Amino acid sequence: MLPLVTMQKPMDAKKGLLLLYQMLLIRRFEEKAAEQYTKAKIRGFLHLYIGEEAVAVGVIQALTDEDNVLSTYREHGHALARGIDPDVIMAEMYGKVEGCSRGRGGSMHLFDASKKFYGGNAIVASHLPIAVGMALASKKQKKTNITCCFFGEGAAAEGEFHEAMNLAALWKVPVLFVCENNLYAMGTPIEYSHSVTELEKKGAAYGIEAAAVDGMDLLAVMQAANSAVEKVRISGKPYLLVCNTYRFRAHSMFDAELYRDKNEVEEWKKRDPIPQFEQFLLQQQWITDQEIAAFEDKIEAKIEKAVAFAEAGTWEPLNQLTKFVYSEK
Repeated sequence: MLPLVTMQKPMDAKKGLLLLYQMLLIRRFEEKAAEQYTKAKIRGFLHLYIGEEAVAVGVIQALTDEDNVLSTYREHGHALARGIDPDVIMAEMYGKVEGCSRGRGGSMHLFDASKKFYGGNAIVASHLPIAVGMALASKKQKKTNITCCFFGEGAAAEGEFHEAMNLAALWKVPVLFVCENNLYAMGTPIEYSHSVTELEKKGAAYGIEAAAVDGMDLLAVMQAANSAVEKVRISGKPYLLVCNTYRFRAHSMFDAELYRDKNEVEEWKKRDPIPQFEQFLLQQQWITDQEIAAFEDKIEAKIEKAVAFAEAGTWEPLNQLTKFVYSEK
């Protein structure tokens, strides 16, 4: 039986509206990114977060500004939930100097030290040991912050996952491992890549407390994340939170998506976290349909501004292409 969790931070109308705004911003930003990709404005790889918004928003609301956040290559949602400006994210995806990584990282390498957002890491599971190292550094420096590391279920089948879990438990470091289990590691169903598909059970092998939650339900994610963060912060020990979710779009824009049934996708769309949360807010009488429409208009204007900012951005001069490749003399 999974451990019970209790809501640590009370929900009120102001917070509810902020969380809805964040989820809608992520959804519309991703839709616009897909549109710009088809126009060849965005190049390289593009992995959309559509359908998984409740995980990023629900977990990050439990963190403080001092906590570290690391993510995968599907990180636009985490970056937006962390408060990175949509303008600089879009500029980065366009490859412009005004981007958060000077246009050198693109979609998979968003980075903003001022927000303690340390990637955007393109190699599957590569950032899990980094997260353990950052948490160890905080412990050694006697800081009170924790490190939150997002990764997919595909990473949980990699050696780095087991290395990171083992070291985190041995060293007793304050790291929250958040597994976004969207059931398909690229195109491989979870039952073909994991002998035990209840991923939260992997925590017990290392003596790490773990829980699983419905990642399509923002309230459930918040409840689980608030409890997990509190435990990590008080105990200084690692915790594994598995958010069972689903991406509505293909693995990437290059993906023909031949590995899953379209009816399955449509069934999962019925559990879309955004309409679910809108209904909750409506039932609480914290928002009206007219206010939701106004939210949409506000977000549309914000995203159009981000596109305009990226379009007006500058390309890095050719004579600077080798900058940062070697250290300065």
